[in-house]
Amino acid sequence: MRLVQIAVSAPRVEAATTAIDRFGAEYVVAAGPETADTQLVIVPVPTGAVEELLETLRAAGVDERNFTVVSDLASVISPRTEALRESFAADADEDPEKLAREELSDTVGALLGESGTFVALTAISAIVAVAGILTDAAAVVVGSMVIAPLIGPAMATSVGTVLDEEDLFRRGLFRQLSGFLIAVVAATAMAGGVRYAGLIPPGTDLSTIGQFASRSRPDVLSLAVALGAGAAGAISLTSGISTALVGVMIAAALIPPIGVVGIGIAYGQPAAILGAGALVVVNLLAINLTALGVLVAQDYQPRQWFRLSDARRATLLRAMVLVVATVVVSSVLVATTVATMETTATERQMTAAIEDVIDDQRAARLLSVEFRQADGVIDRPVTGVVVEVGVTDDPPPELSARLSSAVEPVGEESVGVDVRYVRTA
Repeated sequence: MRLVQIAVSAPRVEAATTAIDRFGAEYVVAAGPETADTQLVIVPVPTGAVEELLETLRAAGVDERNFTVVSDLASVISPRTEALRESFAADADEDPEKLAREELSDTVGALLGESGTFVALTAISAIVAVAGILTDAAAVVVGSMVIAPLIGPAMATSVGTVLDEEDLFRRGLFRQLSGFLIAVVAATAMAGGVRYAGLIPPGTDLSTIGQFASRSRPDVLSLAVALGAGAAGAISLTSGISTALVGVMIAAALIPPIGVVGIGIAYGQPAAILGAGALVVVNLLAINLTALGVLVAQDYQPRQWFRLSDARRATLLRAMVLVVATVVVSSVLVATTVATMETTATERQMTAAIEDVIDDQRAARLLSVEFRQADGVIDRPVTGVVVEVGVTDDPPPELSARLSSAVEPVGEESVGVDVRYVRTA
């Protein structure tokens, strides 16, 4: 529910109340806030009825030049208001929770916040993300998502586009681009400090850190997070419900991979930079694309008819740019996914060949198989295999040679086989 309060000049009060009566809403007329010639008309309505009520009042001569406040309302006891709410809920063409255009624009503007706060929280979230990634602490990474103020800029560009509010669009776009640069700089500085302070042992293989590895080589499944985050962000925004949790989901698609980009820069790992960078870009594009799609589906558009064509043209153009850019950048994720599938298949075949050789040995049993992969942005073929074999006596003769012969035909490149024997009872 929403409480609409409008300051109406005395000559227009009767026209306003007549229009409200026809609309079917309850109202109260009170003394005006400024002069005796102004009266305050108070109207409780369902959230989705605010837009139509304001249009009705504009038709009656009460337009945006009148002082108007729309606020949240916990409940109202009124048979007429309840009937109006049921009417909107029953109307298939009306969403009873849909925010009015004016309220939507103001909400997004509030989510953008102050620039100083945005810079500080973005930098802090990137720093915390780096700490969580390098320590492989999932809880810390989640904490970095909570404080990241990214939902406002992500939604502002889409709202500004469909409502033809270019200033809001530009603010959102600038915040997204500047936020990305701020987060990368902060993440790089944090990772560089950790490296040169010796907090991470020299020679540490970052690919063994789960939080790092999962984002340095993204696949197409990573795109689903961004698509869902953009859609959920727009739905939560237009429904007037809390955007806090959805904001965490948007941050989940952006902050951790930005942290990996910073780590890659600090540790000189171009493959991680390119992989995580591609993930950030495609996620950013996908969030904007799905948010724009949801707003278009909900039929948000400028109030003035003469701005409709400009808004539709801008929406179509920007949607096409987002689609093309998303497809192009997503090709990296697709290629990585295909390469990963091929590598996984190769590892399965090698494992099966190793198991066949070990099964023929009475005094040996297979304990573990570990694969080593070449560094690369997309293709990372298997270059080595570490086979751990349990033996009860002396190692079987020529076992290493047999394992090498079994593995070699499977791989596309030369594969080194390292056999390690462990004495077992």
